[in-house]
Amino acid sequence: LAQAIWLRPRFRYCYPALRAKGLASTMTARFKKSRHLRGQISNGRGRIGKHRKHPGGCGNSGGQHHHRINFDKYHPGYFGKVGMRNFHTIKHGKVIPIINVDKLWSLVTEQTRVWYKEHTEKAPIIDVVRHGFMKVTGKGHLPEQPLIVKARYFTKEAEAKIKAVGGVCVLCA
Repeated sequence: LAQAIWLRPRFRYCYPALRAKGLASTMTARFKKSRHLRGQISNGRGRIGKHRKHPGGCGNSGGQHHHRINFDKYHPGYFGKVGMRNFHTIKHGKVIPIINVDKLWSLVTEQTRVWYKEHTEKAPIIDVVRHGFMKVTGKGHLPEQPLIVKARYFTKEAEAKIKAVGGVCVLCA
């Protein structure tokens, strides 16, 4: 029995999984400050203020009252409102996916491009809206081959480049 007492672990309870991994970080009880302060009535906390649970209130309480100086000094602008309210926010309302003119032919297969190069009386219709784009911008070069592009928006440069190769820009909602 005496042997069993000496073999007992000397730390407080912690989760068994942590103890198994060796991650239990507990201080040796006999070195704690509270052992030294046993018998001293206030335990080093003072007689007047008294060590009570939440003397200033829990959490962020008193930000506009007894903790106002701290909030004004370290957290200016914490209270109040800014701007206008938007009751029916449409988050994707301002998103306009773009595609450049040099990528237009990548929306159709290479076989299609070759077929329309041989049959010049017709032109392929490339609907960029169907592929998830809204706006056609003017970066890059187009091959000398007419095409019909349907989109919601065109930049001036894109429209000029499409028309230069004999193509047509069609606006669709």
